[in-house]
Amino acid sequence: MFALVKVIVSAVLISIITEVAKIYPKFGGIIAALPLVSLLSLCWLYFQGEETQHLSKFLFGVLWGFPATTFLLLVTALCLRASFPLIVSIALGIGAWGMSLLMQNIISKHL
Repeated sequence: MFALVKVIVSAVLISIITEVAKIYPKFGGIIAALPLVSLLSLCWLYFQGEETQHLSKFLFGVLWGFPATTFLLLVTALCLRASFPLIVSIALGIGAWGMSLLMQNIISKHL
C-alpha cells in the first residue's frame, strides 16, 4: 500500500510541474530544479524506517551526483537550442553525465 502512495504522490507532483511548465516554461523549470525527487526520496526512506546515518549517506550521494546532473542539463539544453532532436539531445546529455561522473571518480582518487 505504501508503494502505491509513493507512486501517486510522485506522479501528482510531476504532473503539476508539467502543467505549470506548459504555461510558464521558465517557472516550470525553476520548480523542476527544486530537489523534489531528492526530498521525496529522503522522506520515503525516512517513513520506511531507515536510520539517520543511511539518510545522510543518501544525501551525500545526491550531492556527489549534482555536478554531473548540471552537465546533463547543460548539454541537453544546448543541443535542443541547436535544434537537435529530443532523443539525441537527451542521449548526449546522458553521455556528458556519465563522463562527468567518471571524471569525478578519477579526480577524487588522486586527491
